[in-house]
Amino acid sequence: MSTAPRDPAGPAAPEIVLVPHTHWDREWYEPFDVFRLRLAHVLGSILDTALADPDFRFTLDGQAAAAVDFLEMRPERRADLELLASEGRLAVGPWYILLDEFLCSGETIVRNLELGWRTAAELGTPMPVGYLPDMFGHTAQMPQILRRFGIEHAAGWRGVPAAVDKHAFRWQAPDGSTVRFENLFDGYASALDLFAVDGKLTGLAHEYRERTASWYDDEPVLGLVGSDHTSPRPDLMDLVRQHNAENPDFQFTVATLWEYLAGLPVPGPDLAVHTGELRSHARGNLLPGVFSIRTGIKEAMARAELMVTQAERLSALWSDEDHDTFLALAWRRIIESTAHDSVTGCGVDDTAEQVESRLAGARHVARAVRDRVLARLAQDVPADALLVANTLPAARTVQVEAEVALRHASDQVTATASDGTPLVVQPFEDLETVLGDETLASSDLIRLLARVHGRELFGQLVESYTWGEDTLEFIVAEVPETDAFDVSELRAEILQAMEQAGPWAVRTIARPRRRVLVEVPVPALGHTSVHLGHTPAGADPGRSQSSAGDVEVGRAANGWPQLTSPLVTVTVQPDGTLRVEGADGTVLDGVGRLVDEGDRGDSYNFGPCARGGVVDTAHPLAASDITVAHTGPIRAVLRYDRVLDVPAGLAEDHDERSPRTVPMTVTTEVELRAGEPFVRLATTVVNPVPDHRLRLHVPTAAVGSPATSWASSAFTVTERGRLGEAGWGEYPLPTFPAETFASAGSVSVLTDRVMEFELVDTDGSADLAFTLVRAVGLMSVNVHPLRDEPAGSQIPVPGAQYIGRSVTTRLAVLPSAGDPSWLAAGAPRQAETFRHPGLAVRGSAPLGGPLPADGTGPQIDSDVVVLTSLRPVPRDSGRGDGSRGGEIEARVVALTPDRAQVALSLGAGTRRTDLRGRGDEPVEGTVTITPWEIVTVRAPHASPVS
Repeated sequence: MSTAPRDPAGPAAPEIVLVPHTHWDREWYEPFDVFRLRLAHVLGSILDTALADPDFRFTLDGQAAAAVDFLEMRPERRADLELLASEGRLAVGPWYILLDEFLCSGETIVRNLELGWRTAAELGTPMPVGYLPDMFGHTAQMPQILRRFGIEHAAGWRGVPAAVDKHAFRWQAPDGSTVRFENLFDGYASALDLFAVDGKLTGLAHEYRERTASWYDDEPVLGLVGSDHTSPRPDLMDLVRQHNAENPDFQFTVATLWEYLAGLPVPGPDLAVHTGELRSHARGNLLPGVFSIRTGIKEAMARAELMVTQAERLSALWSDEDHDTFLALAWRRIIESTAHDSVTGCGVDDTAEQVESRLAGARHVARAVRDRVLARLAQDVPADALLVANTLPAARTVQVEAEVALRHASDQVTATASDGTPLVVQPFEDLETVLGDETLASSDLIRLLARVHGRELFGQLVESYTWGEDTLEFIVAEVPETDAFDVSELRAEILQAMEQAGPWAVRTIARPRRRVLVEVPVPALGHTSVHLGHTPAGADPGRSQSSAGDVEVGRAANGWPQLTSPLVTVTVQPDGTLRVEGADGTVLDGVGRLVDEGDRGDSYNFGPCARGGVVDTAHPLAASDITVAHTGPIRAVLRYDRVLDVPAGLAEDHDERSPRTVPMTVTTEVELRAGEPFVRLATTVVNPVPDHRLRLHVPTAAVGSPATSWASSAFTVTERGRLGEAGWGEYPLPTFPAETFASAGSVSVLTDRVMEFELVDTDGSADLAFTLVRAVGLMSVNVHPLRDEPAGSQIPVPGAQYIGRSVTTRLAVLPSAGDPSWLAAGAPRQAETFRHPGLAVRGSAPLGGPLPADGTGPQIDSDVVVLTSLRPVPRDSGRGDGSRGGEIEARVVALTPDRAQVALSLGAGTRRTDLRGRGDEPVEGTVTITPWEIVTVRAPHASPVS
């Protein structure tokens, strides 16, 4: 029996192409290793079937991780798997993990595809289909990502709009790139029921062919035979052969997904086109509540992505050491955590804990690389100076914290740039000097030696020590002014002192120390150094005003605390909200309003209580309740608590909240920095109650109610309406994800992780509402007020209630008029500034030496062209060379509807490539980038750059 798809030039006969597969959720309602045991048996039986029957085909869910996980447990079966994969009978890849496309960065999506393709190629031949079967919607730039990786086909289920009424359409990215999209309108188990009842295969197949005729016209029907964690029935091929023998005019063929797509006619120009993201509820549930549940996982993902991004950039530009394997490990852990049941947080507590831990591990690996590169750079910096690094491609001024040892507690701290320019220093606090004060018997003095490690004592270094008649005093400093310390001499003196009668008063005193903030100009993707010193009280410390103008703490006309700078003014209001005024005259009244409401839903969907229970008024606040934490001139911070009396949970009738209330304290920090046109907000709440959603509102300052909002996601900025398209049985609640910012009216809100937001009506205008905490206790509920069918089993997940967990959310509010305001305000660049802090480490060269020359990397001077990657790669990576450090690669995206021009040269030999490193178009000087285009360039590696 032939199992290849029919020849498109042959006779048009009713035909169903069966694609045996499994959808493998790597971790979900069970943790990873529990599912892996099942995988070992499922995939083992599939290999047995395929080896015994050359007509059998199997598609391994589009993700190579399943093969890797299997071979880790069954390494003896590698030859079997490689044989089938190389012959095309087992389709592996192209992804490493079936990810959630909105809860990670665009760069992480690229690395996922890159790792999956490479892994599949090592096992055989990667499946050239962007298979996206169960993601909770699809990001707009996926067609461009796939095409720039050399993939022309995609297939998926959720998110396709109702207007698409055929099994295929052309999916177009914002830049114009397109892929042919196979619309799995009937899900990824479309043909499974054909084999559910013995003896009915032919009748059910005819019924299914007739039911789907309008979708396929005269093209063969795709029948996916598989579902979650399943393998085909062992007699599948026998049943197919029996059917085909009995029905010569209605044949089944068995194929991989790629064989089905490759056998279809070449798409014609009349194929329908859809541009942009796929987030319609018409054909399947989108389950948008996953963006707001278990926020700790979302924070862990963002922190890991940031750390590995910084580590790669530093390693590429400033290190000649090989960190490739460490960076690859960090990326693999991140990629593994992007799975659509992992980063989403919609699994059981064991799964969530494992994901968060895995992401922490990725961050630790990347931090080790980052710190190693910085430490080696700091070897040329004197110990009384700091090395300061900038991982963004534009020169900027950063604020770094440092501890400075003083001669006298009254001294003033000074800072001097590498070119001798005095820098602004803002004192934070004087640190404790008495680190130890105790009385020891003579016989116990020997214990002191166990505390001294080399020269280190209590986190400082021993500068000197002094014996008195019955006293011993150690003087310690972070940077000692004495050349050496002889621990053997101390031992001898202690042994001698032990012969005397005690007791002994032993004190450990640190030199006077002050924690300060320094404003440091740093080159693009470069580093500089800053000398830290001190002068006597009353002396002129040098420069005292920020180049961007000072930040000041004062009082508004109503007597309430106010922070001001030349770019923005923020005033605390009596209700605890803020009035934010931009330099262009934009005024936002009511920033930071808190709204708490009941949630009778689950980890997949918010479930509102039908009757009341909304709390949006905090206890009265007095001006005296507000603490001035920092006063300027380069950073000013206000801190205060708001208390809301929130219901203790749901009532017995889950459409109501409990009449009993519990106080919930939300600590707010309001921060203004010199040179920044936005105000930073940080809220911290220790969640005291279950089953609720707490949101923070930011007014849009629009006249009337804006019809749309804008938000960033992978490599793009998407405009969305007020309500999604309904259909499947899920109410299209208009909560959406924002990766780095969301915008509407005259405000953009910058985020440091993916956050859920909604554009909600207020009195005569609208607010952007951001979810701080969403707490529920069930993975999925059987009966949901906004969803017809369960999203999974009704499993308790008490950890998702976050009871007693401290949740901190960091945002920045950027006021700006314009249409759209995010573009006028340069929100992409401001978001990068908000997310990427400057990095600082103390030098390790001898005291008093000269400061080394600054280092400068490539520069991108644009508000809308964002650098997403800068890394070392093996030469001709993806072509089989494998040499380390052969090239350096940079990737940027133009987040603008207009053309942009930037300098993208990495030096001599810079060439433009696709996402697999292929291409030889030379790049010299300025490059024109089309709207929403992703551009990758490579050049021979010359490390370190100088």
